Amino acid sequence: MSTYESATSRLGRLLTMVPWLLNRQGIDLASAAAELGVSEQQVVDDLQVLFVCGTPGHYPDDLIDAQWEDGRVYVSNADSIARPLRLGRDEALALIVALRALAATPGLAQSDAVDRALAKLEQAAGDAAEAAGHVSVDLEPTLPAELVAAVREALTERRRVHLRYHVASRDETTERDVDPLRVVSVDGRWYLEGWCHRAHGVRLFRLDRVEDLTVLDEPASPPVDLPERDLTRGAFLGSPDDLAVTLHLAPGSAWVAESFPVESVTELGEGRLEVRMRVGDPRWLHRLVRRQGGGVRVVAPQEVATEVARQARAALDADAPGPAGGAGLD
Repeated sequence: MSTYESATSRLGRLLTMVPWLLNRQGIDLASAAAELGVSEQQVVDDLQVLFVCGTPGHYPDDLIDAQWEDGRVYVSNADSIARPLRLGRDEALALIVALRALAATPGLAQSDAVDRALAKLEQAAGDAAEAAGHVSVDLEPTLPAELVAAVREALTERRRVHLRYHVASRDETTERDVDPLRVVSVDGRWYLEGWCHRAHGVRLFRLDRVEDLTVLDEPASPPVDLPERDLTRGAFLGSPDDLAVTLHLAPGSAWVAESFPVESVTELGEGRLEVRMRVGDPRWLHRLVRRQGGGVRVVAPQEVATEVARQARAALDADAPGPAGGAGLD
């Protein structure tokens, strides 16, 4: 059965493979596959990728030369990759801080491996390691230990999970089966990325919004060759079909910008904010406006603002006291 492999994982193997093969010229394909822990076809696929890789310029002499047609593997013109990696001071400092933060995260780090890597890096970094002690990383909120343990079990054993999950954009709780792919931290929050069988696509689930997670006996079986999601622009990428709205938030409702996925936030002064966000269900937007009692105002698009205001007025009229002699107050 084929399993999902991220682009990051494959890149790591390719970078390891090049110096390994350079020092084992002429190794037969079967032995290389066995030593690298992959199939012979995977070795061939990787060599085909290396064949079109190299330094800028992309002339024949700039590309890695890989040959394997006779059943033995030869790699050349890749000396720059074979040289040991040398970190600058800032790079070493960033790695030390990241490893220390990972080591301090309950349940999400393989502590022995992290401790060994951190010790080696600190020894090699010298003074940079001392500077790292003045930097702290806040990865709050802390997640329940049982949730962290269940997520780790599912990822390690490649098993499907059943989630009860609160969807903030629709203000509803849903249940779904998910094949976990990885856990990532984006903007200080932890997410489980996985293939959602309900949505038939890759989705991100904020772990602090998971109400319950059960590891199932069924093995995870996401589609093969799923592209790794680019999270450099943040965790939320709304669907093109979602409704794009612009809201003005009063100071007392500024929490909306931190609690729900937004595309942009602009300060308007005096604690007021303008946010742009995508809404999967307009009914959620109507409830939000009514609950905030004037703290949230829709400003665009105009037709949505008009409809929200109309429904808000209708709700107020329905709640108004009845005429004298009716059910109103004395």
